[in-house]
Amino acid sequence: MSNDYEQFIGKLKILTGIDLKLYKEAQMKRRLTSLYEKKGFKSFMDYYYHISTNRHSLNELLDRMTINVSEFYRNQKRWDVLEKKIIPNLLKKNKKLKIWSAACSTGEEPYTIAMMMAKLVPLSNVTILATDIDENVLARAKIGIYHERSLNEVPLDVKKKYFKQDGEYYWVTDEIKRSVTFKKHNLLAEPFESNFDLIICRNVLIYFTEEAKTMLYEKFSRALKQDGILFVGSTEQIFSSGNYQLESEDTFFYRKK
Repeated sequence: MSNDYEQFIGKLKILTGIDLKLYKEAQMKRRLTSLYEKKGFKSFMDYYYHISTNRHSLNELLDRMTINVSEFYRNQKRWDVLEKKIIPNLLKKNKKLKIWSAACSTGEEPYTIAMMMAKLVPLSNVTILATDIDENVLARAKIGIYHERSLNEVPLDVKKKYFKQDGEYYWVTDEIKRSVTFKKHNLLAEPFESNFDLIICRNVLIYFTEEAKTMLYEKFSRALKQDGILFVGSTEQIFSSGNYQLESEDTFFYRKK
């Protein structure tokens, strides 16, 4: 590893919390070299001094670094069901809700749920845990900055209220950021917290074996309160949900019996 790149990595970790050592070096170096050369810089450290004082360039770097497949309000119709049916039903039973966004990636999903909850109750009545196995996506999530393409499905009133625009990038407001607790967590290897009213785990289980899925459904079921809800992705219908003490509440929503 060249000294210039090594220094850059150390400084960037202090600045953003993101550790580039966790990425494949050749690939990341190539991607970032082409970015700084395009901007007219001669070395990684020249580029670092620029991004440390120029927020827009830092946003651009963060965007280039992560292969971001998540977005806010992904599959809007399901979020509408959550907002208009599932959450009001949960609030009838409990005024304070405990929510978990499992495998939260760069934070779009837990921030979406926080924005949705803010419309319905004071955020002090909601506990939102967001976990992922990847420390870098968590560091990115805590920063709370997103390219406008991630906001394609965000309703206009929500965008105005809970984001601050900076060119083609958007910052999540501090009120929303404060309402989410991010933690590193390995779904397959570590125990789960309990007493959740709502667990969201979408577009993750498709990557696991059938055996791993069975184990996770059992663990999710145990982590839910009675009548708590598990919200899964649009390709992740649970067959034999009764085996896990779950029953269908709506499409892709399962209630703990």
